Amino acid sequence: MTDTFNTDLFATRLSNVETSAIRELFKVLGKPGIISFGGGFPDPKSFDVEGIAQAAQQALQDHPVAALQYGATEGFEPLRAEIAALMGAKGASIDASDLIVTTGSQQALDLLGKTLISPGDKVIVEGPTFLATIQCFRLYGAELITAPVDANGVDVDALEALVAQHKPKFVYLIPTYGNPSGATLSLERRKRLLNMAVQTKTLLVEDDPYGDLYFDAPPPPSLLALSQDVPGSRSHLVHSGSLSKILSPGLRVGWMVAPQALLAKAAMCKQFSDANTSTFAQATAACYLASGRLDEALTKVRAIYAQRAQCMCDALERELGDAISFTRPLGGLFVWAKLTGANGAPTDSAALAKRAIEQGVAFVPGAPFFANNPDHSSLRLSFATMSEDLIEAGVLKLKQALLG
Repeated sequence: MTDTFNTDLFATRLSNVETSAIRELFKVLGKPGIISFGGGFPDPKSFDVEGIAQAAQQALQDHPVAALQYGATEGFEPLRAEIAALMGAKGASIDASDLIVTTGSQQALDLLGKTLISPGDKVIVEGPTFLATIQCFRLYGAELITAPVDANGVDVDALEALVAQHKPKFVYLIPTYGNPSGATLSLERRKRLLNMAVQTKTLLVEDDPYGDLYFDAPPPPSLLALSQDVPGSRSHLVHSGSLSKILSPGLRVGWMVAPQALLAKAAMCKQFSDANTSTFAQATAACYLASGRLDEALTKVRAIYAQRAQCMCDALERELGDAISFTRPLGGLFVWAKLTGANGAPTDSAALAKRAIEQGVAFVPGAPFFANNPDHSSLRLSFATMSEDLIEAGVLKLKQALLG
């Protein structure tokens, strides 16, 4: 059937965004024999299916009407209380009323776009940063400015200069095990950020979907937790979290902690989008968190990801040597690497990605993760869903594609 739709009808804001490079990559991942380092998915074998099933049954038994009826836009009250307790266990003292439940943490980004961004507003993001953030904020007309990132997270000196120059609407950060950088913002830098926010009256947005996925020692406290020690900083801080990477992405349960005035506007905009996050999913999540099973599940998945990360980093060093550089992540799902060009090896990761697929391995080139000045030598490798045997086999295929 010929598509005769009049494309002139599309909103002009759609010209600011492109199809996700990751979603495009998925088109080739169904081919037999492809080893994928491309997605950012948690390992489905890590899902606590038994615990979630019990929680779903408990939800229907204890909250049958609430689980099956429309609910409050702000979220199912028992879940909000459980999330507040979860945050409290990590040092962030909040009340249930300080947060709203979102349909995944990505909805929090969309709500920030709807409530805060007017066309032409300046927003600072990390370079590199979460691809969907770039797309979402550009959809609402933001002018994105990039702050550089190193192994210790965002360069605060550079960020302070950018804030002074551009006076952005807000600054968006993934301080802990960033996607795609894998970087973890140091404690000293976190404290500097909060003080900068107070001094310059700059809103900081902390996106924290990976903070529980540490390999050895826990990361520094979140900006939300540290804000208790920096007077005035809480009013300049938004924190978003999610159960997607630590429990199940299928539940689509996330949350946003923010000042009350912003929460009220966000809840209003959420009413226009989905009325409320799935009440059944919320009731199930509430019962699961109340069961106390999350700690045991996280202990298991941390060990699995730590082993796979070490396996991938060891294999990359052994097989690719000086042709690739990276910092070993301390947690999360990703290795962020750069092609160095050593001994004449190629440095274009997009071209390498095509050759790699021909060899039977897939990864995501790094350029799309930059809002400005993309680094075409960079690439993101996810170790989360591949066994150690497949990781080693995939790195050998990557070696063949890169070095011949």
